[in-house]
Amino acid sequence: MSWLTEARFGLFVHWGIYAAAARHEWVKSYEQLTDADYQPYFDHFSPDLYDPEQWAEDAWNAGTRYLVITTKHHDGFCLWDSKLTDYSAPHTPWGKDVLAPMVSAFRERGFRIGLYHSLLDWHHPEFPVDLYHPQRKDVDFIDRTADRDVAKYADYLHGQVRELLTSYGKIDVMWFDFSYAERGFNAKGPDEWRSAELLAMVRELQPGILVNNRLGLGSGDFTTPEQVQPPGNEVAAEVAAGNGTPVPWEACQTLNGSWGYHRDNHDWKSPALLIRMLVDSVSKGGNMLLNVGPNGRGAWEPRALQVLGGIGSWMRLHERSIRGCGPSVYVPPADCRYTQNGRRLYLHIFAWPMGHLHLPGLGDQVTYAQFLHDASEVQRVTVDPSAPGHTYLTGLPENTLTLKLPNHAPEVESCVIELFLRD
Repeated sequence: MSWLTEARFGLFVHWGIYAAAARHEWVKSYEQLTDADYQPYFDHFSPDLYDPEQWAEDAWNAGTRYLVITTKHHDGFCLWDSKLTDYSAPHTPWGKDVLAPMVSAFRERGFRIGLYHSLLDWHHPEFPVDLYHPQRKDVDFIDRTADRDVAKYADYLHGQVRELLTSYGKIDVMWFDFSYAERGFNAKGPDEWRSAELLAMVRELQPGILVNNRLGLGSGDFTTPEQVQPPGNEVAAEVAAGNGTPVPWEACQTLNGSWGYHRDNHDWKSPALLIRMLVDSVSKGGNMLLNVGPNGRGAWEPRALQVLGGIGSWMRLHERSIRGCGPSVYVPPADCRYTQNGRRLYLHIFAWPMGHLHLPGLGDQVTYAQFLHDASEVQRVTVDPSAPGHTYLTGLPENTLTLKLPNHAPEVESCVIELFLRD
């Protein structure tokens, strides 16, 4: 598990033929499209701008260190040359496996490799209609497909996972999505997926692999809160059944609320907000997995590159306050977060205060303080408790460290003070 908690920041990529629709990766379900309605996206998949080496370079420069790529989303379209279906990239006009060059490029650049694989498949002829299926309201279709056998689909699911884990070298993460037993009409869960059997196969084929928590078998090797920032250490405190071991967590987040390419979604998060979300996750013992949705030509759109570039500029100066860090026992001031790596404590300042910062419990623990972006000293102030109250600082808790700050915050997206603690 050490590489995952060392990295702290990963890249999620949602890509498939839904990029041509440009209306979210759930477009087939949301708009209740038939296979015929959806077929033009398959028939026109030809990502001529696809450059996995450039993807890897841009992702590395943004500060991410592991990749999770959607091998197959809920629509059933496969990025690789599966021997179990023709519903795959090599059978589109593109005519080639797009997964293999991506895995190769990212691995060569130094990334750990994770494979996302949906347990659902709205295209497969044996996948029974359920509450999420595009034809869930089509009574005639439901009647015509009433004899579909989920056991046969599970065989296909297991076969595809076996292909993925035996064709692309060492895989570090298997990221399944998702079980939904007891949610409603024909809902599916670990019994339908044969999740215990599937998990055993994954571990046999790839010893040491990490598997997430969405097979319906409990917390997995790590948990995956989606599009939320956990308010505290509740997720980190979740334990594997019966053994009391803390389970790492990874907040998976989007740039604009959509996972797949969504042309008309303009609700983009700023680099500053995403940096604060990353810091917040690490301060609570978690990771952030940030998603990019390439377009139908295989390119990352300019808005995504701009945001990632902003994060990368900050990470270049502040990486050591993230990579290898985790929570601290010290309690930060309001509008701040602590991350810590050994004897180095990092104070992330979200809202710039006037004049001073007061750090309880650190008065006798800090030997030196500096801004991380330029290694310039941050001076400490010795508070005289006998000074007149109307002219100086009074009422501070015992053993408080007081730092003197400039009136203007440094020109970085999120300021960090590096505190060197006594041995």
